[in-house]
Amino acid sequence: MIGNSIIKLSNVDIYQQNHLVLSDVSLHIDKGEFVFLIGQTGSGKSSLMKVIYGEINIKNGGGHAGGFDLQKLTDKDIPFLRRKLGIVFQDFQLLTDRTIEENLIFVMKATGWKDKKLIDERIRDVLEKVGLRSKIKKMPHEISGGEQQRVVIARALLNDPEILLADEPTGHLDPETSEEVMLLLKDISRSGTAVLMATHNYHLIRTFPSRIIKCENGRVLEDVKIV
Repeated sequence: MIGNSIIKLSNVDIYQQNHLVLSDVSLHIDKGEFVFLIGQTGSGKSSLMKVIYGEINIKNGGGHAGGFDLQKLTDKDIPFLRRKLGIVFQDFQLLTDRTIEENLIFVMKATGWKDKKLIDERIRDVLEKVGLRSKIKKMPHEISGGEQQRVVIARALLNDPEILLADEPTGHLDPETSEEVMLLLKDISRSGTAVLMATHNYHLIRTFPSRIIKCENGRVLEDVKIV
């Protein structure tokens, strides 16, 4: 990790297959910082996130995320990098045939947790944090869309990540529920986890002002102002 930056990219070109999506990308995100990522559909937001969580390799330039050198990342490193990252998508991707608790246990076992007592404690902790402690035995279809998104955020917090990547986390939610999810994500950043949130929702950006990074015309612009 470089200085206080939990994510740092320097002069990175980002390719999808052999197509150059973003060129000469330089950005930094500090510990506990909340940052919006904006840009039109197809502008490269998802590709940028994929570089951070190790799905797209850096061909040139340099990058660090959660203490890992993204240019030197091996397949063996990726699970360890992803334990430092929480990832939240707009499509909830919960296992529909399991309870909320079973969904969380599944992820914990997949990331190396073994002690049942510690697993139970951690699940209760994260569900408490997102206000869903009472829904632990419910099936996904028995709770609202907003509550499902809170479960996804709880799932992303299980391994106490340094960085939370949220890709359109309010995309399928009504305005009031979107604001509730935003308040939760802001709280998470205040507790020390950096949050990078891709969104098209300018109402949220104006309601919860934060630093903005924009993908536009194959470039990434830092500290953009929205009027």
